[in-house]
Amino acid sequence: MINLKILPAFFFLTLLLTVVSCQSELASNSTKPDQPEEIMLEPKLQLGAWQTDRYLPKLQNRRVALVVNQTSTIGEVHLADTLLARGVQITKIFAPEHGFRGEASAGEYVNDGQDIQTGLPIISLYGKKKKPSKEDLADVDLVVFDIQDVGARFYTYIYTMSDVMSACAEHNTPFMVLDRPNPNGHYVDGPILKDGFQSGVGRHYIPVVHGMTVGEYAQMVNGEGWLDGGRQCQLEVMTCQNYTHQTPYELPIKPSPNLPNSRSIYLYPSICFIEGTTASLGRGTLTQFQVIGHPDFPGGDVSFTPIPRPGAKYPKHEGKTCYGVDLTKLNPADIRAEGRLNLSYLLNFYKLFPNKADFFLKNGFFDKLAGNAKLKQQVESGLSEDLIRASWADDLATFRQVRAKYLLYED
Repeated sequence: MINLKILPAFFFLTLLLTVVSCQSELASNSTKPDQPEEIMLEPKLQLGAWQTDRYLPKLQNRRVALVVNQTSTIGEVHLADTLLARGVQITKIFAPEHGFRGEASAGEYVNDGQDIQTGLPIISLYGKKKKPSKEDLADVDLVVFDIQDVGARFYTYIYTMSDVMSACAEHNTPFMVLDRPNPNGHYVDGPILKDGFQSGVGRHYIPVVHGMTVGEYAQMVNGEGWLDGGRQCQLEVMTCQNYTHQTPYELPIKPSPNLPNSRSIYLYPSICFIEGTTASLGRGTLTQFQVIGHPDFPGGDVSFTPIPRPGAKYPKHEGKTCYGVDLTKLNPADIRAEGRLNLSYLLNFYKLFPNKADFFLKNGFFDKLAGNAKLKQQVESGLSEDLIRASWADDLATFRQVRAKYLLYED
């Protein structure tokens, strides 16, 4: 072993100079132009409601009505609470399907009332009336809409928005949309609604999956003359920032009682047709819109028993064991990546169902969901999914051209 204490002094000097030279070289390399000095992060998605600096000045000194529900939040704080804290004069809340707090069952009437937390009066738009009256708007200078949509024609919030827009157009009341991403906004698919099939789950000439945010949809309703009397309302949209239709967005709050997670939201446009049949989609369970079953279905890979729960007071096949198809193991990202309406769930269940004469409900609800009478006939005749899809291709191409006029975000 070498004893460093007896090495010549010049050796230490040489060693010191070498170390200093290496450190200088490292410092020089660290600042070379071809190496980035910092990591560039993608701009953060900003929802319309979050950008208070953009719209709060427009609300000052005005009497404001809100069209909101449980999804209308900024972080964990409800929009109504945020605006009240900022001194905005809110005169009332208009409540859509499922109510202001999102607790009512699908299709259940929502009553007028008063919000316990804020003391604000609640006017139901899903009960005796769907549209605000002249009296409802008498003390309102501006209506603000902020509700999370999921991008399917049979999801009713876009029709509540249309009805309020009609009332605003009729009574010269400005209407503002605080826009939110559409979790199913990355594709457009399905048959177009036909005349004679308008209902509470389908009103306008759009496909099952329209591929628009509520702000874009409001522009289409206004621009295409779909409001009552062909009127147009004074519309302003607070757009999302750093968003495109391909931006994945996981909803922080379930948009309605029976869409509890991303899997159910992505499956919803494809399997909601089954609501018009005798089969259950898991209402009254904890796997809503993630299972398909019926007491008479032969086998399957899942069984479940619907019971009354919040959002499903009278579930289909209540108290009966249903057998069928388990979709809970599907990866939500894979469902989203498919990017199209998947009819195989409906077609395969019908093919295996023993009593086909009783499969479709007799009240015509399936045709309302489909927006036509043709899809039911195609299913009953055993037509393939590819041929069914081909039957709506031309209409879909026409709709895409109309849709393009109203887009606020890159497709």
